[in-house]
Amino acid sequence: MARSWWGWGNVEDAVSGAELESLLSRVRALTSGELTGHEPPDAGSLDLPAPRVSPPETLAALCSADPADRAAHAHGKAFRDVVRNLHGDLRHVPDLVARPRDETDLVDLLDWCARDGIAVIPYGGGSSVVGGVEPRFEDRPAVTVDLARLDGVLEVDPVSRAARVQAGVFGPRLEEGLRPHGLTLRHFPQSFEFSTLGGWLATRSGGHYATLYTHIDDMVESMRVVTPAGIAESRRLPGSGAGPSPDRLFLGSEGALGIITEAWMRVQERPRWRARASVRFADYTAAAAATRAVAQSGLHPANCRLLDAAEALINTGVAVAGGVLLLAFESADHPVQASLDRALELCRDHGGEVREEPAGRSTGDTWRSSFLRMPYQRDALARHAVIAETFETACTWDRFAELHAAVTDAARKAIRAVAGDGVVTCRFTHVYPDGPAPYFGVYAPGRWGGMVAQWDEIKAAVSEAIAASGGTITHHHAVGRDHRPWYDRQRPDPFAAALTAAKSALDPSGVLNPGVLIP
Repeated sequence: MARSWWGWGNVEDAVSGAELESLLSRVRALTSGELTGHEPPDAGSLDLPAPRVSPPETLAALCSADPADRAAHAHGKAFRDVVRNLHGDLRHVPDLVARPRDETDLVDLLDWCARDGIAVIPYGGGSSVVGGVEPRFEDRPAVTVDLARLDGVLEVDPVSRAARVQAGVFGPRLEEGLRPHGLTLRHFPQSFEFSTLGGWLATRSGGHYATLYTHIDDMVESMRVVTPAGIAESRRLPGSGAGPSPDRLFLGSEGALGIITEAWMRVQERPRWRARASVRFADYTAAAAATRAVAQSGLHPANCRLLDAAEALINTGVAVAGGVLLLAFESADHPVQASLDRALELCRDHGGEVREEPAGRSTGDTWRSSFLRMPYQRDALARHAVIAETFETACTWDRFAELHAAVTDAARKAIRAVAGDGVVTCRFTHVYPDGPAPYFGVYAPGRWGGMVAQWDEIKAAVSEAIAASGGTITHHHAVGRDHRPWYDRQRPDPFAAALTAAKSALDPSGVLNPGVLIP
């Protein structure tokens, strides 16, 4: 299949035909707008500036100056990225795209860029939604370093249940490498098919598990990172109290401190027992309370996803006043029906109604299908001048009601100001004993040619509301360049100083992903 240069995933999987008509019909019922379709430009027709640098002869075979290649690596996959691509607005593109074959190539590339003051943008699958892979600066040339050739499962330790994996491996290939051993990483972000292990580590991604094993952090045993100052490799250990964790320094560093090349990852046996159900609620407050009860029960469901009424209607077709809670348990060791039964008992205590649903056609099945199609549907809506984007956060349970009200109100006011009308949805992607991770969606009519500005105004409003309500500016989408203003306010000043010092020590020429995390 062919990857789309301007939007999500594969060209062949784009929304079309009956699926497109059904999608547009649902949107017409929710918002105003003409929904006129627009075609993306051909990547070869873009008038990109000529590269400002040429690689040394020894590195020339690794580097591409092809315009289509440069265009495909210019942006991530956020709504604003897709819209800018649709308009051919690529004012910041890498001068070259480099694809190292191994770690030696990577060291040589970093040496060249550090010596000549060329910015280096580490690139995994390019699924960033926060401007993390965009060379958004004017003062220097940039080389995007695509790690796709470092894509092997190098070693498996079945005794310790760990695997040594290269950072450029995409999700499906990683699982294929583990399957013959009966093992799995069980980390399935929405971007799974089009993102890499290195990207997950560099952005502290959230994956399949709604509880317990939520972030990729939980699965790291050790990491190997190439920096301009040298190679950092931590020791394989199940745990250590030997000072601050070196892995924690690089997890979430978004390529600003070094480029992750491989990691030993904790893996597990593939699950054999599964049980799942959906619970409907007439009241959203009761639904949230039930979800908290399950999160604090110690049952640790693999899925514990609460959809509010709007989210349930749009993505599962279920009409309900309060919300729908999707529950699922799995294990490689023992049956899990008893755990599900106890979770359902907790839900009934809060007024939940459990529905009998046919296998293969349950609310959870419908949700999963919608979940996987959401990025493609977002692209289709963007082509029809519809603002369709998400933002996420996390907060403690005692603050959730206040945060939810404040963020929803801010989003609705901003939507009215820039678009007239629209819909705000909310779902929980992950839940912890001390709080949820609410994930909001926005659907509103856009103005062709003005949607980036419209979305930026909405995003700024909701980000301010999140910060004022004590939430985090991001739970699992990373900081990048888009979240920097609010991240700067969220982190403690002494930590900012320490991070800046670490940047200076590891990247003295300041070439690694400039503008991400720190000025």
